[in-house]
Amino acid sequence: MLGVLVGLKEEARIIRRFLPDAPIATSYATSDGAHKAAQRLVHAGATHLLSFGYAGGLSSSVLPGTIIIPDRVIVGKVSYKTDPHLNSRINIDKARTGSILHSSKIIDKVEEKNGLYRKTGCVAVDMESGALASTGLPFSVLRVICDDVNQPLPEAAISGMKNGNIYIKGLVRSLLQDPSQISSLIALGKDVSQAKKSIIDFLEQNPISF
Repeated sequence: MLGVLVGLKEEARIIRRFLPDAPIATSYATSDGAHKAAQRLVHAGATHLLSFGYAGGLSSSVLPGTIIIPDRVIVGKVSYKTDPHLNSRINIDKARTGSILHSSKIIDKVEEKNGLYRKTGCVAVDMESGALASTGLPFSVLRVICDDVNQPLPEAAISGMKNGNIYIKGLVRSLLQDPSQISSLIALGKDVSQAKKSIIDFLEQNPISF
């Protein structure tokens, strides 16, 4: 049985359309939540695991909307290999490969993104894949880039998320404190829309065979 780990409720809604019978656990975009969600999937009887959803770009070679199925997940100094058989089932030949970095926090600054790329060589970053790697079960990662390496994440985008959903109160408060974020928030919104369309198109054109 394939279990799916996502960070946000929107990601869960997307993958549910294509894997209606798979158990799906949400991390709510926290490190602790990711590990707890991974264990819930294990306890539910999952034999294989999939990390699904959005990822941040660390390399200029991956633009918003780029589909990535990495062959390795980097957690600190440890490298975990994704499962080649599961990778083929989620159509790795149709996606960008490379390494993805697991982070315990949101990477929001351009300087930090560039530094992590130079240090690790990873083309993307997320907060869930390392939690799956730590279970010891065969796993794969299917992600879509939602923010450009050269575009900082506005603080409003972070304050505007709570429990895996949009948090209007936090979003508005942040924008009132710093209205200059509006243009970068609009740009991020366009990138996320492109990412969502890309991952849906990919799944429609390349059904997961599990």
